[in-house]
Amino acid sequence: MNIGFIEDTNLHGGTQIWVSEALRAFLADGQDVTLLAPEGSWIANQSADSGARIFTYDWDEVFQELDEHVQIWTEALGQCDVAICTVHPPREGFHCSVFAARCIASAGLQTHLLPKTGTIVSEYERRFYRPDETINTSVIAIADFTRQYLIKTYEIPEEKITLIYQGVDTQRFRSTAEGKKEARQRYLLPENAAPVLGSVGSFEHRKGQPVLFEAVRQLAAGPLPDIHLMLVGDGPDETLLRNLAEELGLGNHVSFFPFTSEPHYVFERVNLTVLPSLYKEGLPNVLQESMAMNVPVVSSNLGGVPEVVFDSQTGYMVEPGNSAQLAEAILNLWTDQGAYRKMCLRAREVISERFNKEYQFEQFLKYFQSITGEPYGN
Repeated sequence: MNIGFIEDTNLHGGTQIWVSEALRAFLADGQDVTLLAPEGSWIANQSADSGARIFTYDWDEVFQELDEHVQIWTEALGQCDVAICTVHPPREGFHCSVFAARCIASAGLQTHLLPKTGTIVSEYERRFYRPDETINTSVIAIADFTRQYLIKTYEIPEEKITLIYQGVDTQRFRSTAEGKKEARQRYLLPENAAPVLGSVGSFEHRKGQPVLFEAVRQLAAGPLPDIHLMLVGDGPDETLLRNLAEELGLGNHVSFFPFTSEPHYVFERVNLTVLPSLYKEGLPNVLQESMAMNVPVVSSNLGGVPEVVFDSQTGYMVEPGNSAQLAEAILNLWTDQGAYRKMCLRAREVISERFNKEYQFEQFLKYFQSITGEPYGN
């Protein structure tokens, strides 16, 4: 079977990390893999030595949908039995799944197009998920919240949407004494820092870092004077956030670290992970990875978060944008150390039982077989 991935983005977030891992896992299983991505993108560079067949195009020009773009996409899609297309934001009237469907239809390809999504954005159009009903196409939702939304809001037939969680590599994301030692060397923090909060993700408005800053300011001025926040990532708001931390007097309580493709060392260093997002979340990888490392979480109650974060068991959920609730949840989680230790254990258990990536990769392959009739075993 030839499995294709369409990643129309230059970003390097959780989705792209999952794609880089998935294509290698499918290759190791004996499948052929094709990647269609922008020239110079993180995912193209990350996958260059994987053994996948890689097709690249000019991200800044593809929205024109010129013949040269059609040719590249058609050639790439023609290799694939299935093509998984992450539903990214539209630009200049262009959308990757719609364009992929056009190429498939125009060339009469039998490729089964699979728009894949975990994030709900109200402005997105139905056609991003069901671009052309004359071709072989269905949707993969990576959270049940997303699946239900697509059925109820966009009236996409239930049988055309399959729920498959992305899952976590529970062998890679496993806390060890050696990992903790390495993490302390990589991430130097004030000696008395406690608790250490981790916030991993892009520096942009929707991620809500200013709300977390306000929560940290409240706690540092009161019950948790040694609290420290690790911000790990990059993005358009980095300068704004650095300036805001200084303005709020948090210079000694916030540290910035660059994006990493080895986030397990971040989770080895922190006591709890915080996701203060304001909107547009599906089932965030960062929460699952943190929990797999025995690190409880405090997250905004968005999208599929309740499918993995169980209040008082694996962490807490709070109202998006509410810094007082966020501060209270962090304080409650940390001050009751008996409950905290139980949450650490339960967090790992939930991921191992329900979100094991090896099992989920197998579910993807079984689903591909069910819609193509192609075998997936070695």
